[in-house]
Amino acid sequence: MSDQDPVAAFRIEAAELLDQVEQALLDLTHRLDDKSLIDATFRGLHTLKGSGAMFGFDRLATFTHHCESAFDRVRKGFVPATAELVAVILSAMDHMRALVDNEAAAEEAVGSAILARLQDAIGDAGSASAAPVSVDTDAAPGDVRAAGWKLFFRLPPDAMANGTNPLMLLDELRDLGECTITARTDAIPPLPDMVPTECHIGWDVELRGDIERSAIEDVFLFVMDDMEMQLEPLGDTVGEHVDSAGPAQVAVVQAADTTGPTGEAAARPGAKAGESVRVPAERLDILMDRVGELVIVQSRLSQLANGGASGPAGELALRSISEEIERLASELRDTMMVLRMVPIAALFGRFRRLVHDLSRETGKTIDLVTSGESTEVDKTVTERLADPIVHLIRNACDHGLETPDERVAAGKPPAGQVRLAAQQAGGEVLITIEDDGRGINRERVRAKAEANGLIQPGQILTDQDLLQMIFHPGFSTAAQVTNLSGRGVGMDVVKRTIEMLRGTIDMVSEEGRGSRITLRIPLTLAIIEGLLVRVGDSRYVIPLAAVEECLELSLEEDLRSRGRSMIQVRDTLVPFIRLRELFDTGTRPDPYQKIVVITTGGERVGLVVDQIIGSHQTVIKSMSVLHQDVASFSGATILGDGGVALILDVVQLVALGQNREERLRAAG
Repeated sequence: MSDQDPVAAFRIEAAELLDQVEQALLDLTHRLDDKSLIDATFRGLHTLKGSGAMFGFDRLATFTHHCESAFDRVRKGFVPATAELVAVILSAMDHMRALVDNEAAAEEAVGSAILARLQDAIGDAGSASAAPVSVDTDAAPGDVRAAGWKLFFRLPPDAMANGTNPLMLLDELRDLGECTITARTDAIPPLPDMVPTECHIGWDVELRGDIERSAIEDVFLFVMDDMEMQLEPLGDTVGEHVDSAGPAQVAVVQAADTTGPTGEAAARPGAKAGESVRVPAERLDILMDRVGELVIVQSRLSQLANGGASGPAGELALRSISEEIERLASELRDTMMVLRMVPIAALFGRFRRLVHDLSRETGKTIDLVTSGESTEVDKTVTERLADPIVHLIRNACDHGLETPDERVAAGKPPAGQVRLAAQQAGGEVLITIEDDGRGINRERVRAKAEANGLIQPGQILTDQDLLQMIFHPGFSTAAQVTNLSGRGVGMDVVKRTIEMLRGTIDMVSEEGRGSRITLRIPLTLAIIEGLLVRVGDSRYVIPLAAVEECLELSLEEDLRSRGRSMIQVRDTLVPFIRLRELFDTGTRPDPYQKIVVITTGGERVGLVVDQIIGSHQTVIKSMSVLHQDVASFSGATILGDGGVALILDVVQLVALGQNREERLRAAG
């Protein structure tokens, strides 16, 4: 994103605003009479509409106007907030997001259908208390025109600092009609206490003419949330209702009038708002301090080079600078790592909406309880965790939790609970998804595993191995496929994604009490601890988290193992892969090769290398576009001598080795 691109900046702010409104709506589902939530929702919609119009997102502004109008009526007490109305506005949020991302791609029919549901929701709400609503609607001050208006307003103190010019607002009022303006100076503080950037003046305005109240409010559109304003008719009311058809019809008619041709923003390509990281200023200050120190050290090094570093004093100075650079490099690395860390709260916030929708879809009452939202994780990790957690929550809600009747019969409260927690443990973050449902039926899992040929009938498995069966592709114990689950795809996605993140999955389940799945994920993917090895003439990095032990493969053992790829490690046979053959290096093996035993997917596999060079803190560089499809490597790193070492993707590498072994066996 360019810093000079206001549309891209609007998209980022709109995404945050939509998230805030969505959270307020989700809270509102539990407290429908909470006026602060209703006001917060209205303010969010109002700001989004105004900002969208200002940046040329005309369809967004028009569509949001309907939702804002609906909530304005809720705010004023004309219609009550209902679960159905909140559900419709939540659906509207998705359409607003589509309009923000790419107006041209957003389907008009989707928006029309949502507006129809919105009209029904308001109509239903109004009919529940038809008489009072009708009376209140008739008395609505926003629907009348007066002979004039008496207005007092005082802008928020920081209005001028935020770019609002009070004189321009007064000029806009003058444009509406005959206007008498009087300044109130009673709130101006003594000169020593005065802050020159703050606005201390209020204004009394008498505005005469057939002017709609909404025209006056539009003048203060972008400061109304924080300003002080009193507006009352001046003299007799001269007009009738703008539209007496009812609140819903008013909203629809206004929308139809303002629906125009696609705005300028529609022609712009869509941009994802999540491509940036918001960093606290104090962290940038720390980074600037480190860079400043580095510049000073660089200056010392230049002086030393120009003056000729010779003799013991010169060597001592050079060594001192080298140690200083090493310290600063380490601190810069740590500081940069912190800059990429974001609280996991933003990720957890998405699942409130998911649980809300699942609750409506399944007919179950589901409470989502979250904890540890302040836990910070690398931004890339956070983004990749979204899909696995979605599948786990869907699984818990659809399969795990019972219906309210079943729960009551089992002695449980009718509302099921899904708990989502995060905590940091050393270099890992633990994310736990737990439900208090029926738990996993081991007999059904075993029967399905035997039917699918994953295990032999009667084969002895540990409880953990049996539970891990649910992560196999296509595995499902569901009696029928629904639009939520049952195809055996979701848990496979969970396993693959977590393995790609170099994480692990722990699972505990107790029949009748619920299940708990814990995802163990590294805090960051940018730097890893690796084991640097040599295969032929090239060097590679194996993620140290996957390494169990290293063994020596003598020439005699190598010759004995020809024709098979197994080695006995204590009492266990461990398959191994000769990387030299897999990578087709064309070099002769070293006389004393090494086997690096790794663990992936619960299996132990040996990787035969020519030399183990040692541990290496690895800064991961992405593969080029040309090499992104090479599945055996997850990235590359630059070594101290300037050479490049590829980082092995052990999951893909083992899968590749297994496929190669099967092809060799098939070929005889």
